[in-house]
Amino acid sequence: MAKKIKLLDCTLRDGAYINSSKFGVPALKGIIKKMQDADVDIIECGWLKDAPHEEGSSYYHVPSDMEQYLLDHSDRYTYVAMIDWDRYDTTALPECDHKSINAVRVVFPRGKAKEGMEVGQKIRDKGYQVYLQAANTLGYSDEELEELAECANNFKPVALSVVDTFGAMYFTDLEHIVKFLDERLDKSIQLGFHSHNNKQLSFALTMRFVELLENSGRGVVVDASLSGMGRGAGNATTELVANYLNEKQHGNYDMNAILDAIDMYIDGIREQYSWGYSTPYFIAGMYQCHVNNIAYLRKNHRTNARDMRNVISSLSVEERRHYDYDLLEQRYMENQNRQIDDEAVMSGLKKEFKGRKILLLAPGKSINDCEDKVKDFITREQPVVIGVNAINTKYNYDYVLFVNHIRYDYAREAYAETFAQVKKIVLSNIHTKAKEKEFIVNFNHAIKRGWVHFDNAVICALRFLGRLGVNDVALAGFDGFKTMYNESYADPSLPTLNPDNKWDELNEEIKDMFRDVKLSVGSKMQIEFVTESIFDV
Repeated sequence: MAKKIKLLDCTLRDGAYINSSKFGVPALKGIIKKMQDADVDIIECGWLKDAPHEEGSSYYHVPSDMEQYLLDHSDRYTYVAMIDWDRYDTTALPECDHKSINAVRVVFPRGKAKEGMEVGQKIRDKGYQVYLQAANTLGYSDEELEELAECANNFKPVALSVVDTFGAMYFTDLEHIVKFLDERLDKSIQLGFHSHNNKQLSFALTMRFVELLENSGRGVVVDASLSGMGRGAGNATTELVANYLNEKQHGNYDMNAILDAIDMYIDGIREQYSWGYSTPYFIAGMYQCHVNNIAYLRKNHRTNARDMRNVISSLSVEERRHYDYDLLEQRYMENQNRQIDDEAVMSGLKKEFKGRKILLLAPGKSINDCEDKVKDFITREQPVVIGVNAINTKYNYDYVLFVNHIRYDYAREAYAETFAQVKKIVLSNIHTKAKEKEFIVNFNHAIKRGWVHFDNAVICALRFLGRLGVNDVALAGFDGFKTMYNESYADPSLPTLNPDNKWDELNEEIKDMFRDVKLSVGSKMQIEFVTESIFDV
């Protein structure tokens, strides 16, 4: 009797988005072997691509490229590779010899079901089983689902999978799609589900999918990956799904083999790369947005969650599902460059600061450790004291300059009394209408693009003071980042960034920006350090 519910592990395929497919020979061999040891029904070995295979990669040109990684090939398992319907030349695919993969999954976008199945037919003609993946199934209208089912019934793949491409589904969405397709699909066609974890629902949706088809008489395929390894927010996790199937659906997967695979091969990858639920990928799920848009905003602009949501929401529904980096850049700039008339504010600050020494109190830990030294400097020099993107209640400020809304909101809530009393210089990317004791200035007065972390608060403050013609600046708390968050800041609860733990690279980038600031102001601005800094070079 054929097994009703099958588990498909897609670690080597979906995980390839994380490490550019470079798992290495031991991991490729080991993950496939451990999935066999665990008795996982379908093992997805990677992608078929129109490029020569590189050793240790899960991108293959032809199935024979995989043979070296299959240590114990067995007819008990289905070995599968995926192709994009229009990105692989099927004429390069040889006849199936059952020495490596015996099945191919064809993924196609909404509106391309017929074309996807035409590609599938060419593959089936060469002796391979064919599985189909209907990308972004949530985007299908009922009429399009009807057409999808009709095409599938004519083609009769082994399985047709519902794909939550953007991690946007809720239970009601899944229930509608599954009920609709189950009523229309030939019972010989298995129904599959591939989820993404943007809303922390991947595992829950997978369980619900199985439950919806428990009494359908139809075969079921559920996708999962070890530790959820996959693009963006990742997938349902093999370990959770296997355990659920064991406990609730009469499964018999070897959990020790699965856990060993994680310990031996995945944990090491996770030390180098990150994936899984995060707020930015939740935003992708919220708006059914292609994850490349999120990745672009994170990499190129270190965009905070609120601004990211504003940028993505400004795109049309169709624009969100694709990625056009020029358009995205345009919308990002529109969001950030909220132009205001700040001539009067700039003129007033210029007059107030003229001929005065400015002390920038950055949020580094040294302003706590060297409190007496800093306060002695203030008493002796009588500078204009400007806090940089943070408040420290040990000090009295003339102004606090805020560069981003997260630090602004944190200061307002964590230090409400001081925040209410102090004068604030606020960049227009935070808001454009001045509140009490606020001076709004254009964002562009404080930034210069060309670096990933171009909006470092101290660098912004120096550029802004340069605009005002200030020629005497002292710095305290501009320490440099250490590897542990609470070692870097005077306030260990201060919201911050985590540059993928590349702290040394971040420090080098800030050094480069600091050198650029000094070059731009030339001899017009003298900069001194009151506390020690790695940037004092």
